[in-house]
Amino acid sequence: MSAVVDAARVARELNETDPAAIGQIVRIVECLGAEAALAFLRETLETEARGGMMLRDGSRRRTPGGAFFYLVKGRISRQDRAAIWPHLAQPAGKKKQKVEPPAWEEILSLAPEAMKEKGEATTVKITLIGRPGRIVEKQDVVLTTMQNTKPPTLPRGLPAPPAEPTTYVVYIARKQWIKVAEALQVPDDRLIVEGYPVFEKRLGAMVVLVSSATTKNLQATARQDSANR
Repeated sequence: MSAVVDAARVARELNETDPAAIGQIVRIVECLGAEAALAFLRETLETEARGGMMLRDGSRRRTPGGAFFYLVKGRISRQDRAAIWPHLAQPAGKKKQKVEPPAWEEILSLAPEAMKEKGEATTVKITLIGRPGRIVEKQDVVLTTMQNTKPPTLPRGLPAPPAEPTTYVVYIARKQWIKVAEALQVPDDRLIVEGYPVFEKRLGAMVVLVSSATTKNLQATARQDSANR
């Protein structure tokens, strides 16, 4: 009964109502355990907060449930995958050929050719989730930094990026900072900012001009308040 209860929680967080999908979630909890299933759920919600996960062809975003199943399928063993999705089990004796993604340097070498004819980006947005560093204030602007060393789950076929960390210098309007500063006093809360990125050569870092700021706990409270209306 516990697996059903945990699966119901996962389905609820993903807004998943399809009976077949809920059955798959139950099998995931039974096969992997509640702790692992909830870890995949947290990663899915973080991916959604960053803007979601696109389909391989780039035609649209995956649903939260689709992103959850994609993460699970890509991380578990072949035996567990066959137990959760029996129809995907490979016929005995037939091995699937593994295609290694191209190396980062190989893909980088193709960039000059692509840059000969540049397209146009009409909308540019970046999302950062994590804990801010030192806070520096100047009039109506608050500055902090965030650094990332671990890339998110990427679609199959893309090269692994370099291991060097990327530093983000975050510019937040004071009125936005005031709304999140108190919430961030809770050690396990996480800052979530969206904004316009600019590469600053003199700093060797990305500058992010924040358009919206919140935290994971504030988001959860807002969702709960909305559900109770």
